[in-house]
Amino acid sequence: MRNSTPLERRIDAVAHVLLRDASERGVRAGLVEFAVFVLKQAWACIFGAALLVVIVAARLWYPDDAVLARNDFLTIAAIVIQIVMVAARLETGRELWVIVLFHLTGTVMELFKTDVGSWAYAADGVLRIGGVPLFSGFMYAAVGSYMVRVYRLFDLGFTRYPRRWLTVIVAAGIYINFFTHHFWIDLRWVLLAAVVLLWLRTTMYARIWRRVLRMPQLAAFAGVALFIYLAENIGTWAGAWSYPDQVDGWHPVALSKLASWFLLMIISVVLVTLVYPPRPPTPLEEDAATDATAPQGEETERA
Repeated sequence: MRNSTPLERRIDAVAHVLLRDASERGVRAGLVEFAVFVLKQAWACIFGAALLVVIVAARLWYPDDAVLARNDFLTIAAIVIQIVMVAARLETGRELWVIVLFHLTGTVMELFKTDVGSWAYAADGVLRIGGVPLFSGFMYAAVGSYMVRVYRLFDLGFTRYPRRWLTVIVAAGIYINFFTHHFWIDLRWVLLAAVVLLWLRTTMYARIWRRVLRMPQLAAFAGVALFIYLAENIGTWAGAWSYPDQVDGWHPVALSKLASWFLLMIISVVLVTLVYPPRPPTPLEEDAATDATAPQGEETERA
């Protein structure tokens, strides 16, 4: 794995020892690749998963009459999780600054969105800015953490990646539109079209273990947005925040929010490329991806 932390290199070395005798063909090989894929995804989600577990646990077991307000507890827990991530070298220094940047951009948007009534938090605790508890910024940081970690855990490579200056312009437009659509025309569908046009021809290569997964970049974007949407439903159910139509009782977040998360995720993707510039796949990675999707007869013939 490129740019991996010392702990990840040790885990990778142990995994290679354990799997060195694994079959390269057949059902067992496919199950091994799937297991490695799931474990890498879980490792990439470690910050967000830990924060979500704390949010759900606070909903289920945190006492209502505790001296420390629940929102303040969540903020302190989020800070502890971040400190552990850095102290245990689960994040590199390069990654930390982009996560902090995403934390700040998210907090600014939270201040605005809560002020205009897009969503609301419980009015308790002192660790807050206006109506926004400080733990909210860590939820955006969790998205940034996932993006930077998945980039290196899967050694992502890209073909026909759009010019970065164009992606920066689109990301900036997305961020601005989150504010301006309350007072002016909502350009989200124009921005969605711009995202499709920019990344339509881009293919992503992700190394699992022996195999390399090849898929359209837009499909990967949609998958991440769906994952965040599911996490948002858990967060609102746990009472971390609520939308106006959830005040009288919880129900699933409107599917229209998928478009918002898709666009917000584009901002995080562009921020990550400032740390890890998109690289083309190596010839070996392209060959591995081709072999993995080739019919069995063609694969045998090449072998």
